[in-house]
Amino acid sequence: MRPRVKICCIGSIEEAWTAINHGASALGLVSDMPSGPGVISEDLIAQIADIVPPGVSSFLLTSQQDTISIITQQRRLGVNTIQICDRLESGSYEDLHNAMPGIDIVQVIHVTGPEAIAEAVHVAPHVDGILLDSGNQSLSVKELGGTGRTHDWNVSRTIRKSVAIPIFLAGGLEAQNVAEAIRQVGPFGVDVCNGVRTNGRLDEEKLSEFFRQTVAA
Repeated sequence: MRPRVKICCIGSIEEAWTAINHGASALGLVSDMPSGPGVISEDLIAQIADIVPPGVSSFLLTSQQDTISIITQQRRLGVNTIQICDRLESGSYEDLHNAMPGIDIVQVIHVTGPEAIAEAVHVAPHVDGILLDSGNQSLSVKELGGTGRTHDWNVSRTIRKSVAIPIFLAGGLEAQNVAEAIRQVGPFGVDVCNGVRTNGRLDEEKLSEFFRQTVAA
């Protein structure tokens, strides 16, 4: 089955509709991050989330690590999916589910090595999905996404086989490698930011080719 496509780093209502019209199943809306591209104001996130049609997921990318802040963000912005880009340090996933019924929780696992497998297996029973990315939380300035780098897809494939929830694959994907990534990993969905942009703006030609290659996989 063709994987879902999440277009991340959406920067305007116009970009949101462009992604949706090309077939995006989800939009990534980036709130404050320690580094990386695509950050937009919370006011704009709320505006975009408000126009997303039924059947399309609005992902809030958050760097918050405590449940109270995450819950407050969701209620303020009206998104239907929370993408936790760092490790949850205060509160629990159960707290999030109880406070936000009907809101999906997707945890990012940054694949820096095989240790990511155990982390994913531990988290999986508590969330609705896992997104595998190529950041690095141990740097002095954390990388929580948008690096433009691929990671070891063998690790990603092992994670996909080891958990019973949807896996999204991110990290350095573009039209030239997404078909091979899908063949190797077999993800539920793929996630792209830089790979469909030119000078930071959504590029319709690159976007169209990316979708073509996901079908060809």
